[in-house]
Amino acid sequence: MAAATERADELVREYLLFRGFTAALKQLDAEIKADREKGFRVDKIVDQLQQFVQSYDLAALRDYWSYLDRRLFSRLEDVYRPTVNKLKTSLFRYYLVHTVQTGRNDKAQEFFLKQASELQNQAEWKDWFVLPFLPAPDSNPTFATYFSRQWADTFIVSLHNFLSVLFQCMPVPVILNFEAECLRSSLVQEENESLRHKLFALQAESSRMKKEEVEVEQVVMHHKLPAYVANMDRLGDSELDMTCSQRGTAHSLQSRGGFLSSFLSQSKKSPSRPAHPSGASPTQTSSMLLGKKESTNHQSAKGKEGAVSSKDGKSHFSGLAGESSSLQQRQKRLQEHGKERKELLSKGTFQGQSAEKKTDVSTAEMEPYSELHAEQTETSAKMPASNAEAVGVRQEQPFIVLSQEEYGEHHSSIMYCRVDCSGRRVASLDVDGVIKVWSFNPIMQTKASSISKSPLLSLEWATKRDRLLLLGSGVGTVRLYDTEAKKNLCEISIDEDMPRILSLACSPNGASFVCSAAAQNPISHMDFSAVSSGGKSMSQVPGKLLLWDTKTMKQQLQFSLEPEPIAINCTAFNHNGNLLVTGAADGIVRLFDMQQHECAMSWKAHDGEVYSVEFSCDENTVYSIGEDGKFIQWNIHRSGLKVSEYHLPSEATGPFVLSGYSGYKQVQFPRGRLFAFDSEGNYMLTCSSTGGVIFKLNGEEKVLESCLSLGGHRAPVVTVDWSTAMDCGTCLTASMDGKIKLTTLLAQKS
Repeated sequence: MAAATERADELVREYLLFRGFTAALKQLDAEIKADREKGFRVDKIVDQLQQFVQSYDLAALRDYWSYLDRRLFSRLEDVYRPTVNKLKTSLFRYYLVHTVQTGRNDKAQEFFLKQASELQNQAEWKDWFVLPFLPAPDSNPTFATYFSRQWADTFIVSLHNFLSVLFQCMPVPVILNFEAECLRSSLVQEENESLRHKLFALQAESSRMKKEEVEVEQVVMHHKLPAYVANMDRLGDSELDMTCSQRGTAHSLQSRGGFLSSFLSQSKKSPSRPAHPSGASPTQTSSMLLGKKESTNHQSAKGKEGAVSSKDGKSHFSGLAGESSSLQQRQKRLQEHGKERKELLSKGTFQGQSAEKKTDVSTAEMEPYSELHAEQTETSAKMPASNAEAVGVRQEQPFIVLSQEEYGEHHSSIMYCRVDCSGRRVASLDVDGVIKVWSFNPIMQTKASSISKSPLLSLEWATKRDRLLLLGSGVGTVRLYDTEAKKNLCEISIDEDMPRILSLACSPNGASFVCSAAAQNPISHMDFSAVSSGGKSMSQVPGKLLLWDTKTMKQQLQFSLEPEPIAINCTAFNHNGNLLVTGAADGIVRLFDMQQHECAMSWKAHDGEVYSVEFSCDENTVYSIGEDGKFIQWNIHRSGLKVSEYHLPSEATGPFVLSGYSGYKQVQFPRGRLFAFDSEGNYMLTCSSTGGVIFKLNGEEKVLESCLSLGGHRAPVVTVDWSTAMDCGTCLTASMDGKIKLTTLLAQKS
């Protein structure tokens, strides 16, 4: 407290010097020098009291304590009054003990003469009037305690602690919170930066682990062999040569099979069957291929290899006739195996188990399976690599979702949901007229709640005093609601002929606000019957746009609406309040000069109503969403010039439909903001049927690129808001079931 006060005094001095207020500076220095509160320094206040005691200045002591009582102690609750009285009694006893210890009995008698009228009726002072007349009061059992050093030190420490706690708990002006806010802000920034580094480190670690997993998976899939090759080492040398030739190896294998091995190596596919040795049945051959024991099968395979070699050698030297016939059979089998391969490919699945159960398994029948299996193995081995490459080149998400919380205090569809200027509180309004003001940092907590007897149609935060809410009703009134005092400060009547207050917008300087009033409409914006979503939500009803003074709550002027008075659905100021953009039921966007209080330009923007308008971040353009489902960017320097145009789905523009039981449909026309921008204006948050969706605004390609879906809703989202007042962006999405999702985003820094 003392440090903050000293710092604030220095800031005020610096400001007065900057403004040239030298007289005020001299007066400030003089009053600071004579400050009786000593800049809220407890040690100096206690020293001042002790100085009065040691100098026997009873009048100054009483006067100073009375000043502290009037200035500080009187603000305390009644429960602390006994403590203050005890401290006052102990201070006077401390004074008396000091006079007796220093031999100034005259000062002790003077004390009782001046204080007798005040102390004679107090029970705690009944025994103290004899103190000046006792020869040795320090040895008297009644007063011995007060003459000890321990009692004096305890009293000084108690007084010091009481004043310290008092200064820490007393309410202080905003300027004294400057130091604490700066410190808190710096600590939050440091914490955010630390968390950002941790997050990026975890992302890098996760990416590295995924990459390692992909590499391991590639290696495993690359080395995964077909079932019939798993026992390759158990086959004989001739079978090994045949299997290698079937898998299309480019080089010739030097095997012990003689002519058969050299012949098989010349083509990728070999239709010839392995010759069975004499006395060996097909079943035995099949069991030999599947393998039983390595040593036994290896030896038997060598025996069979000799039989195959001798038999093939005989057939080779038998003459050209046998060779030509074998070639014809080879070609025929090649054609048959080609047909089988196509059939296997068309089926897409392989009957591996049934093939193993068959007893007569030929090498030619296994050949298509082996080749196709090899192709699949190679393809699956390549797929993780391609995926890894895709992940490597994929751009990082622009935002990281840190948290998503739900506010569920509403029990009907939300109409408005707005964050205040500080980004710490939210005001939400539902169709039942229930207003909730709630905070979300550090925890989600309702601060104020109110139910309106008359229907409410619009809501807006006041800018300068962000504790105030402007509420527009359906009976032609605007209320100013204090969210901290939880009461209505005033209620003004706008126009009886224009009872529906459709839109409110407060100027950034806080001096005024605009109010859009409209006549009754046969088709209400809150019609929840089964209205066709394709129909017009509002007929061309008359309306007016008014400017009101925030302090006096009096009307300043009425804007001219050309070509005819029309209901204004939405309004928005630019950053300094010099420009106002409006969207009307006739589909026209109007731009008002708030210094001249006249319409600077207007243009036909949409077929049907304009639902929502906002300035871009650079304020050279405005964006609008209309009943025709278009999201359009307009140049405000040239009337009616489109910069870009995008088509949005109906779930982002309304009317919003929530289906119920037995074919019942709840229909709600747009009321609040349908889109909001991030701090730099590169991304836009819109409504959808399951939650908010963030799009990237790309002016060059003229397309909306969906970047992030927030989700979390079971009913259509009807209004959104995006607060960038804090370091982390806060997205609000409110739906027709009364649920509000608060999503905290962290922007990725490139």
